[in-house]
Order: sequence, then C-alpha cells, then structure tokens
Amino acid sequence: MFSTEQSCWFIRKVICWRAAASIAWAVLLLPPITAVFVILSRFSLLHPIHTISECFSLLMSASAIFSFILLCGVIIMVGFLNLEYYTVIPTIACSKIAMFGQLLHPRQFVNTLVHCIMGIIVAWCCAVTIGGRYETLGYPCTQSDGSTQMCLNEYHLILLLAGAFVGFSHSLLGVIYNMNYVSFTTVQQYKYLRFKGSLPLVVKCSATQALYSIRNYIVVYFFLGHIPRAWICKTLNLHLNSSIHTLDSIAGLLDLSLLYHMWISATFLLFTWYITLLLFRIFVTEVYSFPVQSSFTEDAHQCLPKVLSEKQSVIVKFLALQDLALLSQHSPSRRCEVFSLSQPGGHPHNWNSISRECLSLLADLTQRLVAYHDTVATNGRAKSLSTGSERKSSSGTSVTSGTEEFMSPRPTLLMKTPASVFARSIGRGQQSPLTAPFTPELDSPFTSPSLRRLTAPLEQCSPWYGTVQSPHVMRRAPKLWSASTDSQINGSCPPSPASVPSPQQETSKPSLLTQFLQNRKEQVKNFLAKRVLIMYLFNKLPEASSQALFADSQAHIWALEGLSYLVQASFSEDQFGVVQTTLPSILSCMLGLQEAVDRHFKLPHASSKPLRWSSSMGDSTYKTLRFALRATLKTAIYRITTTFGDHLNAVQVSTEHQKRLQQFLEYKE
Repeated sequence: MFSTEQSCWFIRKVICWRAAASIAWAVLLLPPITAVFVILSRFSLLHPIHTISECFSLLMSASAIFSFILLCGVIIMVGFLNLEYYTVIPTIACSKIAMFGQLLHPRQFVNTLVHCIMGIIVAWCCAVTIGGRYETLGYPCTQSDGSTQMCLNEYHLILLLAGAFVGFSHSLLGVIYNMNYVSFTTVQQYKYLRFKGSLPLVVKCSATQALYSIRNYIVVYFFLGHIPRAWICKTLNLHLNSSIHTLDSIAGLLDLSLLYHMWISATFLLFTWYITLLLFRIFVTEVYSFPVQSSFTEDAHQCLPKVLSEKQSVIVKFLALQDLALLSQHSPSRRCEVFSLSQPGGHPHNWNSISRECLSLLADLTQRLVAYHDTVATNGRAKSLSTGSERKSSSGTSVTSGTEEFMSPRPTLLMKTPASVFARSIGRGQQSPLTAPFTPELDSPFTSPSLRRLTAPLEQCSPWYGTVQSPHVMRRAPKLWSASTDSQINGSCPPSPASVPSPQQETSKPSLLTQFLQNRKEQVKNFLAKRVLIMYLFNKLPEASSQALFADSQAHIWALEGLSYLVQASFSEDQFGVVQTTLPSILSCMLGLQEAVDRHFKLPHASSKPLRWSSSMGDSTYKTLRFALRATLKTAIYRITTTFGDHLNAVQVSTEHQKRLQQFLEYKE
C-alpha cells in the first residue's frame, strides 16, 4: 500500500499546475477584455476618435491600474473556487427538495457569499472605469435651505448591488446547471482550438445570462431598493438629494443609459468568470500519458496499472481510463507493454491489473442496474428487497460466475451513489435497498398512499399473490427482470421466516408512549401526504434517477473501449496469449451488462432523450451518458465478435450468453 504522499502525487504535480496555468492565461487575457469593456462603455457615435483616445488615456491612469489589480485578485479567487468545487461526476438532484438541500448547504452558502463579494468588487471596478455619475458613492449636494451636505450617489449604489446580485445568481445557477461538472471531450483537440471553438458560446452565455439577471435585479430593486439605500445612508451618514428622482421608481429605472451600463458591466463580470472556467476545463481534461511500466521501483505508483488498481482521486482514475482507451487504439508500442510478461516469473501483471479493474467497474454497474430493476417495476411500483434479493437473473449469475475467480472479492453495494463508485474500502454494513436518489422511499411521510398500497408485500398464500383473477381490480404489466421461483411442493405455501415469532419478539412489547408517538407519526405522515405542495417537493423525478444511475458512465465507456480494443489487438499482437485466458470473463461481463442495459431502457423514463440547454455554461453531456454507454457497449461486443469470428464458439460461457453471442456473430443485435 502506497503512502499518502505517493497517492496524491498527481494532484500536487499535475492538477494543481494545470489549474495554475489556466488562472495565468485568464489573467493574461484580462487586459484585452478590459480594453473592450472600456470602449463599449464609453463609446460615442458622435465623437469616435475622441472616445478611443480617451479610453487609452483612461487605461493608463492610476485608478485603472488599481482596478486591474483588483480584477486579477478576483480572477485568482474564481480559479481557486473552480479547483475547490469541480467534479467529474455530477451531483444530480432526484427531487425538488434535494435541489433545495443543495442550494441551502453550508458549503454552497460560503460559495454564494464569496461570489457576491467578488461581484461587488468587479462592479466597483466597472463603476470607476465608466466614470461620470457612477464614479463615487457620495458627492456634495446643495439642499433647499442652501446648506452643502454629502449625498448618496444612487447610480453608484445600484451598480454595486447589481454586481452582488449577478454574483448571487451565478452561484445559484452553478448548482442548478452543474457548472462545476467537468466533462471530457470525445474528440481530442489542441487547447487553442478548443478555446477558439468555445469562445462564441462564452460570449453568448455571458450576454444572455447578464440580460436575464439585470431584468430580475430591476424587479427586485423596484420593490426592495429602499432598504439598502436607507441602510447605506444611515451607516455612512449620507443624505438623499430631494431634487432628483430615486431609482426605485418607474421614472428612475426607465433610464436607457443606466440599463445599458448595468448590462455591459454584468456581461463583463460573467465573461471574465466564464473564461476562467473554460480554461480550467480545457487544462484539467487534457490527456495525460501514464507509463505502462517503469524500470524504477520508486516510480511504480505512477504507472497505469497501479493507478487503475489503487485507490486514487476520481480525476486521476478518469484520466487513467482515458489514457487506457487512447493507447488501446493508437499506440501499438504501449499495447505491447500491456501484453508483456514480467521478468523474472513470466506473469502478465500489467494485463491482469488493467483487465481486473475494468471488469470490476463493469460488474459494479451491472449490480447497480440489477438492484435498480429489482426495486422499480415497469408500472412504477417498487418491489421488496426480500423478493428481489432472493431472485437472481441468469445474466447476473453468469457474470458473477465468470469473474468471481478472476476479480478480488468486493463488498456488494446495491444502490451505491455514483460519486463513490471508486471508493472500494467500504465496510459490509447492512444497507437499505431503497436508497435515494434512485428509488421512491416507501417509509417517507410524503409517499402517496396509493404507492404504499401497491408496494405493500403480499403473502404467498394470499389470493392476490401471483396472477390476479379479476382484471378490473388490478392490472399488472409483464415484469422486465425475469426471476425463477422455487417450486412449491403439494401446493402448499412454504412458511415465511418473518411469520415465525422469535422469543424476543414475543416478550418485547412496545410501551404506551411508543405506541402513542407511532400513531402521531402516522397521522403526520398521512396529513402531509395529502398536501399537493409537499408531494411536489418530495416526489422522485424518474428522469433524474436514470441520469444519476449513469452519472459516472464515462469511466465505463473508457473501460469498454480499452478492453475491446486490447482484445481486438491481441488477435495479432498478443504473442503469449495472455488475453485469451480472460476472454470468457470479458465476454460474460459485457454480455451481462448489455442485458441489464437493454432492460433498463425498457423502463418508461429511461429511453427519453433530454434536450440540451445551450444558453448556459453548464455542461449537460451527463444527461446523455446512458445512450453513449449503450452504443459503446454494443460496439465493443461487435468489435470482438468481428475480430475472432467463429473462434468464439469455443469460449466457455453460459448457455444464455452463448445464444446472445451468436446473435452478435450473425449481426442480429
């Protein structure tokens, strides 16, 4: 087992330097962006030459240099927040209340507060740069009695509050649209080409979001603008100029020059932040080439097999799997290192480590899909764990039997959250089968009575068990996941273990206080379950549940591509036959996953392809990962069958998998 310093080497030596490079480029791009903002904010059609010369003289002034230093600090802070909050596995809220929970999380509260402060700083720099009536917060004014006092410059105040509101909106939209999600591109491009291609989208998203944010801010300031104005006046001992209209009125807000300057300032703020985010995504997802094997023992933890097999950060795992998928396609020399034998000993350690980790990832996804199918039925009702856990499909059995001697034993987590898919060292604790966000919580106080009635466990001796005699009472659709039940002898129902009372259950009876609290709890549940708003907040979103189930499928896509291309190349490049020894396990694992994926897509909400939201910088590729996984899985199996052909008939797999394999050989899938 490697030390903590060795396990974090990639974060210290690669990820942090990539983040620093993205911040440096964002700072270098800040002067031309600021110059464009100054020209747009001060441009005059009547005097264009004078405006340009005035803008250049302003950029060389002391106030502009000080503002630039503050903007550089804001860019560095935004880059640090990107490094702190980024993720390669998106957090998908499967209900409205879960989304509110993410928005109200203390970590998100700190993020929102920091964005509001940075928005005020950027708005102050914009106000100083624009100058004129926006330059200072207070100015000397003459009252009606002839005395001179310091009055509040509400134009400056409204611009500062607009920056805080835009920062607040940006932070909330970052949670809603998963802007901290970093996806990997399918087509590899140079960083400059990626930046150039994404620049029009950044401009469009910045201008559009700034327009909507200023619209919402105007509405809020119209109703609540007097509160911060009065507080600022009282705190700084400023007065209001009675000779001019306040800006929280229709006459004050219908100022086209004010609206334009607020919109251009918000666009500048969002554009600098989005540029920093775009550069961070480009640098972090750049391909990293891991060595397959090393001649030095101290560098063994940096090799690809060790990085894949050991417990690492998720970003390291993803980059290692991406490198595996690329070397399996485009690098014959590195493939030879994967197929090589160790000296001395002659063992294929590289291939064993790589294939074991890939098969483990695919087996974990298969178990998740099987557990999801055992929990959610075709018509939306959930099945109990006792029924789903005792019944096993033939594909699940074949996958386990095909890989149990090749893979190390791991704890089975039925409904594991996708974000923890790489966390192997989890204890064998008893877990509930109905775990959010994938399945409806039947014990929740907000579950509808009809769902609880449908999901109530039935006794096997009950006349309602099995086939329903009357179609007018209950209609059942055919189940997706086939299961074999034990044959009953003499037509009698086997005794249920739950129906046999234990001595402890007979002696222990609930007290009167416990019964009273339980009754009150049930009354509260029934009362809240009848409220429409409560049901709206707590009902599960089936589409989001399906997306959360495949949230980490990019890793499985690379594992499928890496395995299939290596198996294809082994037909002519594997001199020692190290791949053929594990070919049955690979085929069984892929075919079992293909069966589970096909059954998942028969669910009502799994096959509906969501529309991509193009007016936001949030990456929505995670919504279509399940479709990409299905296509990659079928392509991987066809890649193997077309290479080996009829030789696969000699591979030892189960009878059901042999039939499905024959369909691939005959191009009938």
